[in-house]
Amino acid sequence: MDLDFSEEQDMLREMVRGVCADFSSLDEVRKLEDDPVGYSAGFWDQLAALDLIGLTLPTAFGGSEMSLLESAIVYEEFGRSLAPSPHFASAVACGGVLVAAGSDQQKQTLLPDIANGELIVVPAWLEPGNGFGPVGVQSTAKSDGSSYTLNGTKWHVPFASAAQKFIVLARDGDVVDLFLVDRDAAGITLEQQLTIASDTQYAMTMSNVRVSSDDRIGAVGSGWATWSHMMNDATILLAAQAVGGAQYALDITVQYSKDREQFDKPLGAFQALAHDMANAKTAVDGATLLVHQAAWARSEGRSVDQLAPMAKLFACQTYRDVTAMAQQIFGGVGFTVEYDIQLYFRRAKQLQNTWGDSRRLEDLVAASVLDS
Repeated sequence: MDLDFSEEQDMLREMVRGVCADFSSLDEVRKLEDDPVGYSAGFWDQLAALDLIGLTLPTAFGGSEMSLLESAIVYEEFGRSLAPSPHFASAVACGGVLVAAGSDQQKQTLLPDIANGELIVVPAWLEPGNGFGPVGVQSTAKSDGSSYTLNGTKWHVPFASAAQKFIVLARDGDVVDLFLVDRDAAGITLEQQLTIASDTQYAMTMSNVRVSSDDRIGAVGSGWATWSHMMNDATILLAAQAVGGAQYALDITVQYSKDREQFDKPLGAFQALAHDMANAKTAVDGATLLVHQAAWARSEGRSVDQLAPMAKLFACQTYRDVTAMAQQIFGGVGFTVEYDIQLYFRRAKQLQNTWGDSRRLEDLVAASVLDS
């Protein structure tokens, strides 16, 4: 069993780490907190120049078509640096939906521009008071034969002000469909939401928004199947992001425990704190191995119906636990804005509760276990 990455994969990691350090430092992350746009144009342009935006998209549409294992390496580095960008929302989530179910016209028109970063498309999925499953989609799509009229409210729409288009999940009777909607369409209202991670999310209200039948993605009633299939793969990258953040949070905590002295000895010399960090290291390594296994399995064409939700569930819980432990070791100063650990602590909780929370992931794992 070979757990080492290849030389090319190690070079990919080093390249992405360097780009994040140069164009998305933690100082830049601080500047972009609660920013209405939410990401740096310089960082986005650099990702485009290195063909990293379309890393999961087919080469036929301008993507790099990397395996999910290479993509996970990139996302570990995004998590390590906390790099804010619409990469996941646009290229991974919406790009994945279009690859899976888009018409030839939709693919030819949209995917090349998504891959090169000129077009940003983000999903409008979650709704106030509703969950992550199909029943949570209650926004309506009424058909008159040649067009649809959309009504409803969406919350936590990422980078909505920077997007040119949305992929909206809406219900037509008993089924959920996916629709392409222009950001500037009549009846669309956006309002920025403030979050624990200070990232960029919006509430979106749709009031009699008209879209053509040609803007539906996939066959009638296929929307939820397309969305859930995409999320199954994409969840692995979110898990990779979590382990990247958890590893870096642990690294700076260990270093602080060596540097900070109390009662004439470093904090790390106290057995209780040393054991906390040992437990954290064990959990982080376990989460990393689970994420790599899931990414490898998907890259080999194997089913990840169980592995993908397991990876995010465990990786995000580990990220949350490690940063909570770290805050205890840093003490009161760890909560001040000058210290980096609070950036990771807040984002750990945010990542745990987005793109499928613990309850939703537990349901998916349970379904896979009980059906096997």
